[in-house]
Amino acid sequence: MARTRPTPTATVPGAGTLFALRAIGLVILARWLHSMAQMNFVAALEGMASSPAASLNLVFLFLLIVLPGAKARVERPFHPLPQWLRQALRFFGVLGLLFAIGSIGVFVWTAGWRRTFHAVADTNGWLVAAPALYAAVVWICRPRALWRSNFAARRFAIGRFAVSIDAATRTTVVWRESRKVGQYDARELSVRWLCGAAQGGAVASGPALLPAPPQTGDPAPAGGVAEPAAVSDAAHAADTTDTTATLGAGQSAATPDPGAPAAQRAASASSAAAPAGKPARRAKIELLWDSPAAAGHNRQAVFRVGLASEGDRTAARALDTALKQV
Repeated sequence: MARTRPTPTATVPGAGTLFALRAIGLVILARWLHSMAQMNFVAALEGMASSPAASLNLVFLFLLIVLPGAKARVERPFHPLPQWLRQALRFFGVLGLLFAIGSIGVFVWTAGWRRTFHAVADTNGWLVAAPALYAAVVWICRPRALWRSNFAARRFAIGRFAVSIDAATRTTVVWRESRKVGQYDARELSVRWLCGAAQGGAVASGPALLPAPPQTGDPAPAGGVAEPAAVSDAAHAADTTDTTATLGAGQSAATPDPGAPAAQRAASASSAAAPAGKPARRAKIELLWDSPAAAGHNRQAVFRVGLASEGDRTAARALDTALKQV
């Protein structure tokens, strides 16, 4: 007997995104046609022709159902849509969400909560489902990296940027969403941890500032220059009081030099107030390209991205380690 060929059950990454977007478009279109069937079609079409919101919804539904240029591909699991289509759907989704929330808000303000609850029951919850569908489209088309981080395959996702390292050829490819930023030599790339970013579990401090030169041999200042000195002494006294209070609360901090400038004392106080081993809330890193062979590309930043989550911090540390090992 001839053996039947089994049907593959593995789906292509990104096919679920296309299915979800088309399903949302078909639900909105079906509800729209149902509302038009309850009234005169000619009057509804005339009202749509003179309504800019209806025209925008028609364009939005066309893009959402047809999805021109969309294709699920294995190498782009999170970006089956072209970049222009993602931006267009996100733009029209935001407009539709604002219009739906504004219309429902005006209805609640004029009719009251009791009539609103009756309207929600009469429309089978459409007054709540419509803004949720627009918000779902905006969330699906949100900016994100091309793939998830896979440290074994040397793929890193930090924010909306994706970095892949080929150890055999020592090349690195950087993507911003679905757009290729460039291809670089991995030995010419390095990760720069900005002030407040955690590197290996420690807080990276800012650049050290040189202390002010001694003023022992200078003559006494004039009468008009004595006021800034008094202000500086007051700021130094307040800073000393804050440092003493912080140390009394149980936080360990390095005592600033009395002769150091105010900027250095403020940086020392801020670094002492931050808990040790915990990164700042808005920590950022830079991927630098230092190519001696390319004129004008010494210490050029390929991208700068904020570490918004713990996954981004872990991927950034793994990227830094991988680039040092190449």
